[in-house]
Amino acid sequence: MALFTTAVSAEQDLNTYLQSTNHVTLSLRFGLNIRASFKGMGNGIFLPGSTPGNGQLTPDGDPYNYDDGYNLTPSASPNPAYTTYWGYNNASQLIPGGIGYSGVALSRTTATGISADQSGEDSPNSNPGFELTYDREFGKKENWHDMHYGLEGALNYMNISLNESGTSGATSSTTTYNFLFPFPVALAPSLAAGSGITPGRPSLSVSPSSIVSGPQTAAIFSSQDQFNGDLWGFRLGPYLDFPMGEKWSLHLSGGLALGLLDDNEAWQQTLSTGAGTLTASGQGTDFKMLWGYYVSLDAAYQINKRWGVEGGVQYEDIGQYSHSFSGRTVQLDLSQSLFVQVGVSYSF
Repeated sequence: MALFTTAVSAEQDLNTYLQSTNHVTLSLRFGLNIRASFKGMGNGIFLPGSTPGNGQLTPDGDPYNYDDGYNLTPSASPNPAYTTYWGYNNASQLIPGGIGYSGVALSRTTATGISADQSGEDSPNSNPGFELTYDREFGKKENWHDMHYGLEGALNYMNISLNESGTSGATSSTTTYNFLFPFPVALAPSLAAGSGITPGRPSLSVSPSSIVSGPQTAAIFSSQDQFNGDLWGFRLGPYLDFPMGEKWSLHLSGGLALGLLDDNEAWQQTLSTGAGTLTASGQGTDFKMLWGYYVSLDAAYQINKRWGVEGGVQYEDIGQYSHSFSGRTVQLDLSQSLFVQVGVSYSF
C-alpha cells in the first residue's frame, strides 16, 4: 500500500509539472569565443583627439595642444587670425626680434615605425553573467512523444573587459611650429609665462609662420589600453521541449537576439627619447545596439513538481562591434559567441 501511494504521489508530481504552462529559470552564464582587438596606433603618437603635453593644463584648465605649450583660440575673438590664449614652458622658446621678441616656438613630437595593429587580438576577460528566462507553453503534440512547444523570452547581462599593453622600438622626430606676434614686443616674465586669457596680453598668430622638422632619433614606444563594457542581452523565440523520461527533458529554442553595449575605453601611449619622455592619451564612451540570432540547447531535470535544475549551451551571433575612441579603435567580435549556463527553474 505504501509503494502504491508513493507511485501515485510521484505520478501526480510529474503530471503537475507537465501541466505547468509557465517556467522561470535563473542561470549563471559564462561567455566563450569572444574576440577583441585594439587598432589605430598608426604612425604617430599624437593621434586625432589625443592629449599631448604629458597631461599639462593651461591656467584655465584646458589641455596643452603642444608638448611644451599651447596656442588656443577663445570662444569669442575679435580677430580670428590671432589669439591671446597662449603660453609656453621655457623662455628659450621665445623668438628674438627687434627690440623684443617676434614670436614663440612650440613643438610636437611624433613617432614612426609603429604598427597600427600592434596590440593584436585577445580574448577579453568575461566575468560570469546571469540570465533570467521565461517560458510560456502553448500546447503539446501527444503523437510526437508528448513534445511541448511555446514561446521563450530572456534577459541577460555580462561584463566584458580587456586590458592590453605593448612595447616596441620606434623612430621619433620633433617638429617646431613658429608663431609670430603682429610686431615685436617686450614681454614681462609674469605675462609671458601664461595666465590664461589675460586682458592686455599680446596677441599671437593662430597659424604658424613656419614649420621646421627635426632629425629622426631612436625611441621606445609603449601603449596601454583599458576597455570595459556592460552587455545587456534580450532573447525571444519559440521553443520545443522533449520529455526524455519521468523527470528528464531536452529543451531546444532559437530566435531573435539583441544586445545593448554600454562601454568605455581609455588609452595612454608613451614615447621615451634621449630628450625625455612624452605621453599622449585618449578616452571615450559609447552606447550601441547589436542584433542577430541565437540557438540554445538545454537539458533539464525536474526535482519535484515545482523546482528543477538545468544546464546547456547557447550559440549567439549579434555581429561585430567597432568604435573609435579619440583615434584608438576597439573591435569586438560577438558573431560566434558560445555561452555555457547552469541554473534553477521554477514551474507554475
